[in-house]
Amino acid sequence: MDQNITGVWDNRSHHGLKMALSWLSWPFLLTACIGITAYGFSIDRPYLFFNSAYLFLIVSLLLLERFMPHEQKWRSPDGQILADIGHTLTSKGTTQAILYVNTLIGVNMVTNDQALISGLQIWPSEWPLYAQVVLAVVASEFMLYWAHRTAHEVPFIWRFHAVHHSVQKLWIVNTGRFHFIDSLYSIVLGIFPLLLLGAPMVVITWVGAITAFIGMLTHCNVEMRFGPISYIFNTPGVHRWHHSKKLREGNTNYGENIMIWDILFRTYFNEKRRPPQNIGITEHMPRRFRHQLIWPFIDQKRKSAIEEADKAAS
Repeated sequence: MDQNITGVWDNRSHHGLKMALSWLSWPFLLTACIGITAYGFSIDRPYLFFNSAYLFLIVSLLLLERFMPHEQKWRSPDGQILADIGHTLTSKGTTQAILYVNTLIGVNMVTNDQALISGLQIWPSEWPLYAQVVLAVVASEFMLYWAHRTAHEVPFIWRFHAVHHSVQKLWIVNTGRFHFIDSLYSIVLGIFPLLLLGAPMVVITWVGAITAFIGMLTHCNVEMRFGPISYIFNTPGVHRWHHSKKLREGNTNYGENIMIWDILFRTYFNEKRRPPQNIGITEHMPRRFRHQLIWPFIDQKRKSAIEEADKAAS
């Protein structure tokens, strides 16, 4: 076969594969991760299989980010990988501590009549587990929506949330880049309605797993297409608008997992054009992890000194 014709054929095959992956990768990866975790629950080893699913998702997205990136520019190093990992570890530590306390509450509810937080005990425990999880995602999302929205609209809370929005590119490594106070705020509000209604620990665990999977998918730098899925779930397609520097675009799409509350409260945004490539915040954010941790707590004089040091080092 002629070499030029072979090259054209290879390019077309490559393009066709990328097009297929762009439509199939998001639903396939989410479904696969949920399926792996469900199997873990079925054999009473949920955390082992959740972690296995999470590792599978990380590896898959890293490969896809290299093969078919959404933004080629975002593949360049931003000097924040250590800070991203540091925030991920501290925010995940906060999450684990809350889940541990919640587990103690759950055990106490089983073993004693007096629970630390008994709730209203009106949760529909007779429903199939999948229906309970769907209800829990919607109920939890209501408070997660308002936690996220207030983090943008209330200046005191924004000072913590700005750490997350200071990224200048989106990729899976900065998925967990949250100040631990920001994580504490959103997780407590997200769990509160489930505890109040008396949801069982297995349901709360499922909500945490789904949030972790969707969060990782949402931040990936992979060229994906979604169609009507973006009206239901928080996809990369809608979340990239949320990281825009323009408030008209950035102060939208507050949903963590699903978009129902954004649609109802009219903060849903997904125009038919490409989301901005240059993302981040207009204010200064220190480069170093330790400075980012203390940034929300220090006065303007100390902030100015750190900012000057950052400028001198750049």
